[in-house]
Amino acid sequence: MAKRKTKKQSCKHNYNCSTNCSVYGLGFIGAAIYYISTATGFWMGVLGVLKAIVWPIFVVHGLLKFLGA
Repeated sequence: MAKRKTKKQSCKHNYNCSTNCSVYGLGFIGAAIYYISTATGFWMGVLGVLKAIVWPIFVVHGLLKFLGA
């Protein structure tokens, strides 16, 4: 007889993803609030939401610029 995998045995948990997703999510919310609150018009607000999605790129770029790399 073939062994059946129970739900517990076939489920793999990745706890690092939940932590990383939480940090990214909080950063996204904070960046969205900042960019939308400083927007001067509707389309600048839309651009702010797009910037909030890619906020880690701005952080790394600013850090490298600060370090002179």
